[in-house]
Amino acid sequence: MTSTEALQLQIGGMTCSACATQIEKRLSRIDGVRASVNYATEQAVVTGLDLATAVTAVERAGYSAAPVGQVDPVIQTTRRITALRRRLVVAVLLTMPLMDIGLVLALAPQLRFPGWDWLLVALALPVVVWCAGPFHRAMWSNLRHGTTSMDTLVSLGVLSSFTWSVVSIAIGASDHEGYWLGYGITPAGADTLYLDVAAGVTCFLLAGRYFEARAKRSARSVLTALGRLAATRARLLVDGVETVVPISDLHRGDLFVTLAGETVAADGEVVEGSSGIDTAMMTGEAMPVEATRGTAVLGGTVSLTGRIVIRATAVGSHSQLSQMATMAEQAQARKANVQKLVDRVVQVFVPVVLGVVVVTFGAWWLTGGGLRHAMSAGLSVLIIACPCALGLATPTALMVGVGRGGQLGILIKGPDALEASGRIDTVVLDKTGTVTTGTMTVTSLTAAGPAVDLDQAMRLAAALEAGSTHPIAGAVLAAARDRGVTDRPPSCTDLETVAGRGLRGTVEGHRVILGNPAMITENGLETPAGASDALQTAVSHGATPVAIGIDQRVVAVMALADTLRPEGPEVVAELHRMGLRTVLLTGDTRAAGDRAGRALGCDEVLAEVIPTEKAAVIERLREQGHRVAMVGDGINDAAALASADLGLAMVTGTDIAMRSADIICVRRHLGVVPDAIRLARKTLRTIRGNLVWAFVYNIAAIPIAAAGLLNPLISGLAMSLSSLLVVTNSLRLKSFE
Repeated sequence: MTSTEALQLQIGGMTCSACATQIEKRLSRIDGVRASVNYATEQAVVTGLDLATAVTAVERAGYSAAPVGQVDPVIQTTRRITALRRRLVVAVLLTMPLMDIGLVLALAPQLRFPGWDWLLVALALPVVVWCAGPFHRAMWSNLRHGTTSMDTLVSLGVLSSFTWSVVSIAIGASDHEGYWLGYGITPAGADTLYLDVAAGVTCFLLAGRYFEARAKRSARSVLTALGRLAATRARLLVDGVETVVPISDLHRGDLFVTLAGETVAADGEVVEGSSGIDTAMMTGEAMPVEATRGTAVLGGTVSLTGRIVIRATAVGSHSQLSQMATMAEQAQARKANVQKLVDRVVQVFVPVVLGVVVVTFGAWWLTGGGLRHAMSAGLSVLIIACPCALGLATPTALMVGVGRGGQLGILIKGPDALEASGRIDTVVLDKTGTVTTGTMTVTSLTAAGPAVDLDQAMRLAAALEAGSTHPIAGAVLAAARDRGVTDRPPSCTDLETVAGRGLRGTVEGHRVILGNPAMITENGLETPAGASDALQTAVSHGATPVAIGIDQRVVAVMALADTLRPEGPEVVAELHRMGLRTVLLTGDTRAAGDRAGRALGCDEVLAEVIPTEKAAVIERLREQGHRVAMVGDGINDAAALASADLGLAMVTGTDIAMRSADIICVRRHLGVVPDAIRLARKTLRTIRGNLVWAFVYNIAAIPIAAAGLLNPLISGLAMSLSSLLVVTNSLRLKSFE
């Protein structure tokens, strides 16, 4: 049965991207079906099938499937991490004594006691059977469906090592044949050292899977964060009566009420009342918007000061918040390439190795080498070819790089960030809250004439703002405190707030007005030439002008702005030294954007960009051939962060922005941005070095083992050495400065 709608399925049971490829192939074999399976997000998009048939097809491939939303992917991933951690802990606790005791007793016959070898078997048995269970199940599933993966070699290597050890103990080791260790011959009975190989391989691979799973845990948490931002209920207004209803009962054209401190339930237009609207979570801008009749507001923003009645214009999936969630989800669906390369090679590598094992065993047996020697050579190939180092190459480097980054205030969320860091040529910097402090401050105070007492003007202005929570009020009060004029603030009577304009009231018998140019004009205040010049200068510099009027005359003008971080210019210069082009992106006016861009030294400024256009700007830059890194902090940056090749979120940003980013910058200093890019690039180089070593090692070692020049013990030690070299190379990242 076919369906024209795209199905989104949550897939369970995948262990590598080869599994995703297998599911894609199984679904795509059905006529008229298109399928895309993402191993990173563990989701599939299927077109041309109904739900029941699609689920059945996935289950026949050996995996589980359920509609997205029916299974919580975060809970699913957490359960997998917990299960891997339990198996890893048990494996380590049993393998450590097994290796220590086994090595001593195998190489020192005088210390052996009756049943010593069976004691080692008892220690290894839980590791081989239960701890390595996921590898065995994956191998069995692959065999049933005629495919192979890295799990196939891992499982066969573990089982073969264990089985051969048990058989050797049961039939008795040869009294005269030992194994060469490079410095001498092992005594009889050293066959039991294969148990170390079986347990050691299991520990190494479980550790790799565990750290890989942890790195993927937050892959799809962006939608959860967006869901928490949206309102769940609305105050529906019908015939003058307010009724609190679930958000699903709100429709386009309905009237709803939002009180001070509440979240706006949907996109709409104010039809009654006025209030300051905190849009920081949607626009990233510090200044609240004064909403009056006719003002458009967005769902997810917060009403600060008053009661407003809004007519809904977009609800549910049509709201801007929901559209941002969709854009972020689509952008995050891109697949990583580093691990895909490994899995593609393994798809060819594993069958080839199995063929070499069979040929090696048969050649030695048929040419008179004997069953024991043939088995030894075949097992040597199987063990030394076990792609343990391949499995560790990415997660160990990622683990050390992330750990070192954590010490430096840099959180790298996964391999996607590392891959992107090596390709980027352009860094886009969001302005407000990223390269600025995010707090309004008075940058200048200009007297309208020579006889003006600025201290007295600030004292009266502070009296008007004393009880306000508006960001401008905070800036004015801070400036007054800096001048030392707020120790004994005077009281204000008949205080009045004019929405979108400012404040007015009476202080110590003076009529005081504090507001923007429109407020001054509406109240007919006399504006001296000095005040007019100061107002124009503030606007030309991209600042917010606020005039102080006393007794119908403007006496002073304040310029307010969100100040740049002091380290900003040096950070931009450092990015330039790294060969990166810088672009400043802001929703501010062109004048404000250009002023900030010049101060920072950016190569380009993109101003007056509304929230929903930020992701489109990133896509345009990418279409022009640029590899883009986006640095932001607001929810309006979430889609842009996810759309960029590399997304970096500052710690001062919102939860949603951080979850959409590839790298989270925790350190409260803008210098963390170039540090994060350098660390990501060095970690990527380490991963590539690990992979090159692992591939070269396997390719070079297989012919040596097949020639009978290595026994399984040496092969196991060599395999462990390969893994140790990969881990040691990864540990070099701890020295990153």
